[in-house]
Amino acid sequence: MFVWSYWKTIFTKPANPSKEFCLPKSEKEQYEKEQRPETQQEILKKVATSLPLYTRTGAGAIRYCDRCQVIKPDRCHHCSACDMCVLKMDHHCPWVNNCVGFSNYKFFILFLTYSLVYCLFIAASVLQYFIKFWTSDLPESHAKFHVLFLFFVAAMFCISILSLFTYHLWLVGKNRSTIEAFRAPVFRNGPDKNGFSLGFSKNIAQVFGDEKKYWLLPVFTSQGDGLSFPTRLVTIDPEQPTECLQLGGLDKGAVEVSAEQTSPLSESQNRLLGNDYHSEEDHKETEVLKSDESEAITISIESES
Repeated sequence: MFVWSYWKTIFTKPANPSKEFCLPKSEKEQYEKEQRPETQQEILKKVATSLPLYTRTGAGAIRYCDRCQVIKPDRCHHCSACDMCVLKMDHHCPWVNNCVGFSNYKFFILFLTYSLVYCLFIAASVLQYFIKFWTSDLPESHAKFHVLFLFFVAAMFCISILSLFTYHLWLVGKNRSTIEAFRAPVFRNGPDKNGFSLGFSKNIAQVFGDEKKYWLLPVFTSQGDGLSFPTRLVTIDPEQPTECLQLGGLDKGAVEVSAEQTSPLSESQNRLLGNDYHSEEDHKETEVLKSDESEAITISIESES
């Protein structure tokens, strides 16, 4: 499993943006002739209207790669080592001589997993002989130096891989890449480090897939196509203090939502806002949500049948 996942991480080609993210011929010629950045952005915005784009540059502009001459999809970045734009790029790894991104991120996580297990197995197997070496119970031979070397190498790799493994598990749980962990993605309403987080279980499924029986196998089961990703409909940072966010759009209704709500408007909220509830005339339904400070926040919906 270690060799299989390592092989897949190395030889899986990084996924690139599709042709729909390339500028059409006329717009491309117009873009190259134009010298003013404002006009170039207008050209990009015109093309981007038909593309599933939610992120922008720090200045709020359309993300465009002059090197690859493509509009960058969300979470896509240009790798200078590979000289290409990589979908959901995490980092370029010299250990595998490849870019880690959408197409091989699951393989990379499994590579770290089986590397860690392999090192632990070797260290545990050699430990008894390592103890005998220091207690002088090991017979005099050249093998005892091999035992000493093997244990130290396995232990050092185990410690280094453990830190990298736990860090990437944390990234998977937060649905962030290494790049996004250091620089939050910028959406139309500003930067949001949790913009792609859908909740722990959905974040895990986005990398490993829906069927748990394939999670430990180095086969591609990640969700989506790498070109577009579901985003949080309510931009709330769960790591920040609780505050209220007011939403409009209901007939004669107002909704006040606690910032403790970390997932986008999913099952329970969808049922609350638009499901098949049958209300009578001037019927009023109230539900109380409690915040971390045990303060009650009331959600009121008024409607007329």
